[in-house]
Amino acid sequence: MTKQLNIMANPLIRDRLVDFLLNEVLHVSDLCDLPEFEDYSTETFDLLLDSVRKLARGPMFETYREMNDAPAHFDGKRVITSERMKDLYPRLVELGMTNATRPKDAGGQQLPCVIMGVCAAYLSAANVSATCFATLSIGAGHLIEAFGSHILRERYMAPIYSGEWTGTMALTEPHAGSSLGDVATKALPTDGEHYLISGSKIFISGGDNSFSENIVHLALARIEGAPAGIRGISLFVVPAKRLEGTDLVDNDVTPTGTFHKMGWRALPSIALTFGEAGDCHGYLVGEPHRGMRYMFQMMNEARIGVGLHAAATALVAYEESLAYAKERPQGRALKGKADGPQVNIIEHADVRRMLLRQKAISESAFALVLICGQYMDLSRYATEAAERERAEKLLELLTPVTKTFAAEQGFESNALAVQVLGGAGYTSEYLPEAWLRDQKLNSIHEGTTGIQSLDLLARKVFGTGGASLVGFAKEIALTIEAGKSAGVEESWLKALETATADVGELSQVLGMRAMADAEAGMRHSHDYLDMFGTLVIGWVWVRLATAASRGIKNGGARADKSFYDGQLRCAQYWFANEMPRVKELARRIEVGDDSYAAMDHDSF
Repeated sequence: MTKQLNIMANPLIRDRLVDFLLNEVLHVSDLCDLPEFEDYSTETFDLLLDSVRKLARGPMFETYREMNDAPAHFDGKRVITSERMKDLYPRLVELGMTNATRPKDAGGQQLPCVIMGVCAAYLSAANVSATCFATLSIGAGHLIEAFGSHILRERYMAPIYSGEWTGTMALTEPHAGSSLGDVATKALPTDGEHYLISGSKIFISGGDNSFSENIVHLALARIEGAPAGIRGISLFVVPAKRLEGTDLVDNDVTPTGTFHKMGWRALPSIALTFGEAGDCHGYLVGEPHRGMRYMFQMMNEARIGVGLHAAATALVAYEESLAYAKERPQGRALKGKADGPQVNIIEHADVRRMLLRQKAISESAFALVLICGQYMDLSRYATEAAERERAEKLLELLTPVTKTFAAEQGFESNALAVQVLGGAGYTSEYLPEAWLRDQKLNSIHEGTTGIQSLDLLARKVFGTGGASLVGFAKEIALTIEAGKSAGVEESWLKALETATADVGELSQVLGMRAMADAEAGMRHSHDYLDMFGTLVIGWVWVRLATAASRGIKNGGARADKSFYDGQLRCAQYWFANEMPRVKELARRIEVGDDSYAAMDHDSF
């Protein structure tokens, strides 16, 4: 076997990029002026990030290959996860990954979501499936916190937040898939405080493990006699072991097998059976028949989380391919002599093209995730009601884009990392092939790309009568004005302004079309999501270019010319190569090709 190159230690995510996004783009110190965050400062944020980096670059990354090569497995009775999780999970808990963003009166640390987003990104870049045991748990705990009774919060939320137990969401069923209105798991009322749950669930991430004392499932089920469809779905706490007094007893929740996934191998995806012996207790969360409304809280948070995982997976692979390109000698410079010295492959134009595309995709995806994290914080804690409403509406609009752009374009970015390594890229001796497999799961997790496109167009655009687009256009206008004052390239600002108008006009056309023919109006929702995502990332790159331009002007300690130049070159690349697609996609959507809609099933 060819000896591997002595590639530098992978930083996972560059600290300079994090500093730039938090302090020069998002100005997170402003959050500390809010009463809920007054106990924090940029210094405390930095101390937390330093601790996270040590865990991520140490034990988390060091165990990734081992956990990828030895996936969680079913032994016939339960799921056996990596022995390493017995050490890693308490360390994740210690850093606050199961409760940090939750209020202090709920047992949390009340840290900003944007800061914990950075923490989760470092850890996900290091070992995404190990990290997700914690991120799933905080989502499950938050559901109980938001909608559960005091008793449920005390009995089942508190041990999740403290890290004693883990949590999951149990939605999918074999016959229903993503069509949750077809959920058939039954909930039979009893004379006690519980319901008897019976049914089967599949693809339950983290649905069993061998390191936590208990696993709390947030499960969708249908109470006997409930209305059909979505309106009849209720939400239940269904623990693997239930509390009887102070004792934990088996709750008739049975793992029946694992699915052998292409990626995220340390986090088991399992099949579960509830009530095989007729003794599975479920505890109603909130009111009957409102389960989907409650579950959307966890799903929408998880969609931003998937975008975060996707951005992190793209970033770590970019760093690896960049390091490889700088050290791998092959070929000669085009201007050099045929018998001249070899050059490292970063000298070749096509390799530089692939590296710049990776950088442009991964860093903008990461920036968008953090922007959403800041909107999440402001939607909860901004002092003015109007500011809370503005942040919430922007967050809702950007959620399907954040999830999808990072996942879909992130997959392309990861594929380019494999390509840069060439023959080494598709071997398991190097990590990019594993990250490529990890990345593919993100376009399916928490609603496929098709589902996200329907959500964006039907709910976020048509469902608001276009008001969401008007609000976003105002944000873009403010960004353009800031870009002008910072001296950002005028042609980029004009292109962003034009693309915003194109999207607005096309959206009106589609709205009228949908009123006459719903199927025709939604037929190109995938293209619409692609178009809108391209616009959003253009807006992101103007924000980043504005901060970089200011950094260059201000000089001083932050005058890192190479770093700022990298940001501006990415913006240049995006506006030269990607923003023209907005007009082309708008034209395609308006034409409304019906080839796949009109094609007979037998003709495929």
